[in-house]
Amino acid sequence: MSRIYEFTVEAPPGDIITYDPVRLADAMRIDDPSRLAIEAMGSRALVTVYPSDPLADVRLPDPALLEMDERGRIWIGRYHNGRKVYVQLYDPASGSAQRLLVFGTTGAGKSTLAQIILAAMKRSGIATFYGDLKEGQSAPEALRNVDWPTRSQEGVMAQLHATWCVMKDRAARYAAAGRSKFLRDRPDPLLYMVIDEANRLLEKGAPYRDLATFYIKDIGRTGRSLGVGIALLAQAGHLDELGGSDTMRAMLKEGEVLLLRWTSSMMQQLVADGLLSPGQKLAPIPKRAGATRLISQFETEADDERPGTQGTGYRISGPYPGAKMRAFNVGGPVPTEGLDPEMLALYGDGPHACLEKAAWPVAGGAYVERLDGEAAYAAAFPKATGSTETTVARSPAPGPGQAAPGAARLTIPDRVQAALEAADGEMDAHALLEAVNADGGRPVKLGSIRNALIDLHRTTGPKECP
Repeated sequence: MSRIYEFTVEAPPGDIITYDPVRLADAMRIDDPSRLAIEAMGSRALVTVYPSDPLADVRLPDPALLEMDERGRIWIGRYHNGRKVYVQLYDPASGSAQRLLVFGTTGAGKSTLAQIILAAMKRSGIATFYGDLKEGQSAPEALRNVDWPTRSQEGVMAQLHATWCVMKDRAARYAAAGRSKFLRDRPDPLLYMVIDEANRLLEKGAPYRDLATFYIKDIGRTGRSLGVGIALLAQAGHLDELGGSDTMRAMLKEGEVLLLRWTSSMMQQLVADGLLSPGQKLAPIPKRAGATRLISQFETEADDERPGTQGTGYRISGPYPGAKMRAFNVGGPVPTEGLDPEMLALYGDGPHACLEKAAWPVAGGAYVERLDGEAAYAAAFPKATGSTETTVARSPAPGPGQAAPGAARLTIPDRVQAALEAADGEMDAHALLEAVNADGGRPVKLGSIRNALIDLHRTTGPKECP
């Protein structure tokens, strides 16, 4: 069969159409349920039958097409019917940054989708703080293509604090200038805080859950009109696992929401919160696509491993919430020993955008030196004088013109490089720690030394924007 068939189904008024894709495919004598696309809402459903899986291979024609369009949208994939899937990062009509949520179970394709979004942000001139809470493994190609990357919960907390401080600083500057709306790149760039594996930061029992929830809620509520957006990629069975449902509910109702593979409890909450209508049905996303068949013991065993469905899901905040979509298949076909050259090509060779220099003093030394780990946290949340407490929750932003700690000092990689050049022979991390802490600069931790050594082994670029 090479034709595409489309038909509508209507139930009696008041009835709600429910279905099982596998049973429906079997009833229609279709061996591969992925050939079926079903969009159901209340008593009506639209069923499309394709000759083959329409989402088997969704390729990006050219990485340059990731750049944000005039409506502030980025192109991330396709619907089953070939229409483009967009995510809006900026609304030029209202001058607003957006809130983005991506949910999916393990292996659903969140990290690949994160790479697409981060590459689009770079190509669109968006200054991006990126926290990869999988120790930097989710999107290693992003680490040199964003303004400030971190790999730890402490680093993400410093980023959230800096983002919040920048938001407050912009509010004061814009009010003084008589501006009520954000104008992109006039003079400030869009700023996004992106957290991958955000569930690790916000789950019950996480060490910084309460403070992180405060920042995310306040940034999501206030940052839009100041050109400050936030994006969370997470796996969760229920919204209460992500800092409490109240924090997420507003982001879900007014933000951009992408749902990859999910749990039944998450789906129930989305319906209960009104994001999906009670009569709306989403076909579940199986882990594997393709046909299944019975194999006789007398048949020769064949290698018929079915393809995965990573990146397949729904943009439930869009105009077609029930239409199945898939993010672009990007990256090399097999894992590489180092950074994936095809993934790097998504980002391009150009420089990434940086936070406006007017906000560097309030962003603080953690941003200026691009710190991570305990060093970033200590810079963002210094101990109160004479206190034994390790943090000062929601410490206020420095006032305009107030110097940020460490802003005029060398970066940690620079200090490590200087110590290596001054050494008579080889030095391990502990010897480097001692040498760096003896150079008169701000004390650093062993983890910062190790992060700096990793950075120096990669292809490095300038810490400041041209």
